[in-house]
Amino acid sequence: MTTVDQRHRTTPPAPRRRSRRDEILEIAVGLFASRGYHGVSMDDIGSAAGVTGPALYHHFAGKEAMLVAALIPVSESLLEGGKERVARHPGDAEAALADLIDFHVDFALANPAVIALHLHELDRLPEDPRRQIRKLQRLYVEEWVAVLSQLRPQMPAPEARVLAHAAFGLMNSTPFLGGEVDRVRRAALLRDATIHALTGH
Repeated sequence: MTTVDQRHRTTPPAPRRRSRRDEILEIAVGLFASRGYHGVSMDDIGSAAGVTGPALYHHFAGKEAMLVAALIPVSESLLEGGKERVARHPGDAEAALADLIDFHVDFALANPAVIALHLHELDRLPEDPRRQIRKLQRLYVEEWVAVLSQLRPQMPAPEARVLAHAAFGLMNSTPFLGGEVDRVRRAALLRDATIHALTGH
């Protein structure tokens, strides 16, 4: 009977515990998305989070800081995730596109409040973070454009860019979808509609 060498046994890392800051930010995002940025005060956020004023300001300088904290990491993670999925399929644009669509549909279904916040409140950010987010977005779009250009080489890049933005419009519709259709079916419908919009079949 063999024994396992404990030195070579690996234990998967425990999932990172959400911080109080993360919890407060999630609550703030939900309030901003449902009421609008100007319809929410710091007192509203503190009340919803069960946090007093001084404790709330320990985590965030104000609503603007919350907006920045919500939107910049999302844009960064979309770009990073998009690059990772394209890199999985060198020379196979069809598989890369399918992986990109799965990735973004999963994101959109998991984060409707963040999408709503981005659609309606991005222009409230100061110029520097707004420019940073716009740059990250453009780079993410270009990941899609590069894959589409490989898949449809006859299509000029500007036209591929139009299709990519149209696809985001489809996938980012999740803030406006009700609960009449279950999540699995919603994901399938969004994937099918997006692949049809991008490939024509």
